[in-house]
Amino acid sequence: MAKTARTPKKPRAKVAATASFSFDALSLAKTLLAGISERGREVLTLRFGLGTKNTRETLESIGERWNITRERVRQIEASGIEAIRSSRAFKEAEGSFSELSSYVESLGAIVPEDHLLNELAGDEKTRNAFRFLLVVGSAFFRERETDHFYARWHVDHKTAEKVHQALSRLYATLSDEEVVSEAELFTRFIEELKDVNTAYHNEEVLKRWLSLSKTIDKNPLSEWGRAHAPAVRTKGIRDYAYLVIKRENAPMHFKDVANAITELFSKKAHVATTHNELMKDSRFVLVGRGLYALAEWGFAPGVVRDVIRDILKKKPLTRDEVLSEVKRKRYVKDNTILVNLNDTRYFKRQKDGTYGLA
Repeated sequence: MAKTARTPKKPRAKVAATASFSFDALSLAKTLLAGISERGREVLTLRFGLGTKNTRETLESIGERWNITRERVRQIEASGIEAIRSSRAFKEAEGSFSELSSYVESLGAIVPEDHLLNELAGDEKTRNAFRFLLVVGSAFFRERETDHFYARWHVDHKTAEKVHQALSRLYATLSDEEVVSEAELFTRFIEELKDVNTAYHNEEVLKRWLSLSKTIDKNPLSEWGRAHAPAVRTKGIRDYAYLVIKRENAPMHFKDVANAITELFSKKAHVATTHNELMKDSRFVLVGRGLYALAEWGFAPGVVRDVIRDILKKKPLTRDEVLSEVKRKRYVKDNTILVNLNDTRYFKRQKDGTYGLA
């Protein structure tokens, strides 16, 4: 069975096709292919999925089909593209290519590949035709997927480079734990885009450019940060619980956490399962009866006695100072703290009235 070309991971969800052109992409592709050699036409048809099937084939699968090397198939493909670019039909299609170039420029001059193709057409067959036109057209440049960016197309080298640099600088302004509102991120991004045409400084283009990045992303609450940040990545109940408690900015009961997950994210979160996940994850600290806080807030795990011991290891403190310090780390009543503090097996009241370790 013929192998198919690898489809890159989609950086964002599909969007509805909105583009409208004076030409038909499928008809134009067919016209351009008609003027080259039969072998070149066959290779390009298979490579771009322009035949009876929409499947795009790899160089290897075509080579196996004809019993020739992968490199030979690549040569035929390259030769076919050059033949098209030298053809009369290509010159006559200049207006169509110009129209397509203007459309890419209207999207921001540099656009994620999947986003662009989904904007251009609503069906796979027509998307294949547009992909073919982008490859053949001399105004379009494809940047391969890297560790930092998704595959993308652009029509302006200078703008593309400035956007890449701005995204890298924007990433540097974020810390590993930080999340910011969408408005705040846009403000920071625009600051890094000072040298880019201000005509592009609108919300749609900014979002499109942000979607180029693999290292910057947003969570379901539209808070942005580094893609690997705990408050951005969401893979299960634990991550949703983290977002819920962080959003509340105060300790929450595990039942309330489960209910909030269901309400905010439309994810069914069973109370018992949520409680179990909170207990297992070191990001959460039990600070009261069923109450969980984030460890990053400075709350300490363990029973009240352990919290007092950790506090008094540093230096002796007065009764009121112990109460204040413990309540910064645990949600407990004063009486619970005092009962533990007066346990002479662990703590000792000194002559000056302060408490230390026994």
